[in-house]
Parts: sequence; C-alpha cells; structure tokens
Amino acid sequence: MGSFDFITFFFLIAAVVIFLQLRSVLGRRTGSERPPFDPYSPRDMSQGPEKADNGKVVQLPRRDNVEDDSARYAAIDAFAKVGTPLNDQLRSLTDADTGFDPKEFVNGAKMAYEMIVMAFADGDRKTLKNLLSREVYEGFDAAIAERERKGEVVKSTFVGIEKADIVHAEVKDSEENITVRIVSQLISATYDKQGAVIDGDAESVAEVNDLWTFSRDIRSRDPNWKLIATESEN
Repeated sequence: MGSFDFITFFFLIAAVVIFLQLRSVLGRRTGSERPPFDPYSPRDMSQGPEKADNGKVVQLPRRDNVEDDSARYAAIDAFAKVGTPLNDQLRSLTDADTGFDPKEFVNGAKMAYEMIVMAFADGDRKTLKNLLSREVYEGFDAAIAERERKGEVVKSTFVGIEKADIVHAEVKDSEENITVRIVSQLISATYDKQGAVIDGDAESVAEVNDLWTFSRDIRSRDPNWKLIATESEN
C-alpha cells in the first residue's frame, strides 16, 4: 500500500506541474489580442481605444478573423435564410469585415439600446456622447437642454426588450451600417416643475417600436459602433 500511495502521489504531482505549465503557455498574452467583449467598458471614445475613464462604451462584438468562407457564412446562414436580401446583405458585410457575427451584434445592440434610452432619460450626456454619432448626440443634447430649461424631469423604468432583429445591412465606402428593429417595454413619465405628469404614464408599461442604425468604420482599430440614426415606428 505504501508503494501504491507513493506512485499515486507522484503522478498527482506530475499532473499538477504539467497543468500549470500548459496554463502558463496557453494563457500567455502577446499584446496583439482583441480586447474582451465588455458591454460596460469604461472608455472615452475621444481618447482612442486604449484610454480608460469612467464613461460607458458598448462594444458590439466581432469575431476573430475566419479565413474559410463556409465557416464565415455559417453564422450568417443560421441567422438569415439563404437567398433572402438580408442574407445577401450580411454576407457582403462579412466579406468586408470578417470579424462580424450577427447574433453577437444583436446582443450588443440590445445592451446599447437600454443604455442609451436610460442615459437620455437621466440626462447623462457623458454616456450618450460615447455611444452616439456627433449628429445624433447633438439632437439628444438639445432635447435634454430644453427639458432642463423648462425644469422638466423624466423618470423611466426599462422593463425589457421583447424583440430585436437586423432588418438591413450595408457597406458604404469604408463604413458598415446595420439597422435593427427593436421592440421594447418601458415605463416613462415626464414631470413639470410642479411635479405633475405632462407626458407618458408613471403606472403603465408602454410598448416602443424603434428602428436604430449603428455604424462603424472598418478601417478603424476601434471595435466600437455608434448610433447614427433613430426612427420611431409607433
């Protein structure tokens, strides 16, 4: 039994050593890897992708480059039926951006949607500036400023997203643009200076239907997308 216990112990130690060696090799970072997907990554877009601050940035995810066309198109074909206009659009987009994955993009878009909706209600300009194009930010900023001038306050509760679908995708020059139809549920009310509700309903859940378009420069090393257009379908 003593010999058997010693042999068992020996192999156990050997296994631990091998595991630690493998982990040290496989887990080693070279500095060239893509940053991990972090929907609440605190980064200031104006400072570039490596600067960090207390802002919020949503990285709509992108896969590592895949050389084989069939493997790249598999994610597209699983998302949109082969032969449909959307499938053709997404195939063209992934030809230009081999790191694109539609399912992961939609997940990131939903996170961005909630953050933007709540930041607008709260008047959080810093978060909005990181997530919106300059033109869209200026519109949101003007609406917030008008609210502040009138002394109005918006109180919102984000209930959830019922549905989110990509409805159009295209590449223009070096920019990839993706439009997403989002159906969400929200409780929202606007109050005047006296605290009276002047818009919305503080008690009822409202269904909101939006078409949002996100854009990204393929040439940029920055993986983040920005909201460039909004349209309500209500």
